Amino acid sequence: MSSRNSGSSDIPSSDLPNKIDEQLKKQKEIDDWLPITSSRNAKWWYAAFHNVTAMVGAGVLSLPYAMANLGWGPGVAILVLSWTITLYTLWQMVEMHEMVPGKSYSTIAWAASVHKGVQGHVEYGYKATTAPGTMFNFFTALGDVAFAYAGHNVVLEIQATIPSTPDKPSKGPMWRGVIIAYLVVALCYFPVALVGYYVFGNLVEDNILISLEKPTWLIVMANMFVVVHVIGSYQLYAMPVFDMLETLLVKKLQFRPSAALRFITRNTYVAFTMFVAITFPFFGGLLGFFGGFAFAPTTYFLPCIMWLAIYKPKTFSLSWFTNWICIILGILLMVLSPIGGLRNIILQSKNYKFYS
Repeated sequence: MSSRNSGSSDIPSSDLPNKIDEQLKKQKEIDDWLPITSSRNAKWWYAAFHNVTAMVGAGVLSLPYAMANLGWGPGVAILVLSWTITLYTLWQMVEMHEMVPGKSYSTIAWAASVHKGVQGHVEYGYKATTAPGTMFNFFTALGDVAFAYAGHNVVLEIQATIPSTPDKPSKGPMWRGVIIAYLVVALCYFPVALVGYYVFGNLVEDNILISLEKPTWLIVMANMFVVVHVIGSYQLYAMPVFDMLETLLVKKLQFRPSAALRFITRNTYVAFTMFVAITFPFFGGLLGFFGGFAFAPTTYFLPCIMWLAIYKPKTFSLSWFTNWICIILGILLMVLSPIGGLRNIILQSKNYKFYS
C-alpha cells in the first residue's frame, strides 16, 4: 500500500533505484544523440566563426539593390542603424541566455566592382518610375537589409555549445565571438552595398554577381564560394529544425535513436526545402518578404520585449527608451517589408513558368 501511495505503481520499492537509473541512462543516451545537447565544448572562436557563417549569407549580394531602392541617405542610415540595433539585440540574447543566481564571395563582389569602375550613364535615382512603385520597393529594400542581418535565430544554439559554469558563464566567450563576427560583418556588408551601388547605380541587379558579368572565371569562382558557404550556413539554420524533429521522434513517438532515423529525417527535410527553392526562385522578393516577416521579430524587437519583461528597466530611462525605439522600428519593419516583398513576388510571377 505504501509503495502505491508513493507513486511507484506496481514496481517494488527495491526495484525503484534500478528503474530510475535505467530512465536516466536512456535520457542521457537521447541527449547525447540529439544535435543541440550532444556536445558543449566550443570556444569563443567557434562562436565567431558560426555567427559569421549564420549572418553573412547570400543576402549580402542584394545590398546594392537595396541601396538602389533606398537611396544614398536613407540607405547608409538604415545599414548603420541595422548593424547597431542587431548588435544590441544580439547582446541582449547573449546576456539572457543564462540567468543564474569572410568571406572569401562578398570581397569578390565589391573588389570586382571597383575594378570595373563606374559605369556609363549611371544614375542614383530610385529604380521605380512611379510613386507607388518607389514606396513598395523601399519597403522591399528594408526587408532585404533585415534578411542580410538575420542570424539571431540560431545564436542561442551557438551559445549552447560553449561550456558554462556559474564562475565562467558562456556569455563571456560568446560575446567575444560576437564582437569579432560583427567586425567581419561590417567589412563584408558596407563595401558591397556602397561600392556596388556607386558603380552600377539604380541599374544594379538584385544579385550583384549578375551585374558584374565579367570576368567569367571570377563570377564562377564567386558563385562557387556562395555554394560552399550556403552548405555551411544551411547546417546552422537547419540544426534547430533537426533537433526539433528528432526530439519529437525519439521522445514523443518513441523511435529508437539511430543513424538510419537521422539519415531519413534530415534528408527528407533537405529534399523538401530544395523542392520549395526550385519551385519559387524569386530571389529579391523572397528576401524582402522573409526578411521582414520571419527575421525582423527575432532580430530587431523580440529580445527587447523579453528584456523589458525580465529586467524591468525604470520607465523613461535610457534602457527603456532604447528598447522601445527598437520595438517600434522592428514592428514597422515586420509590417511594411513583407508588403513590398509580396508585391515583387506577384509581379515576377506573372511571367514565370514553373521549372522552365
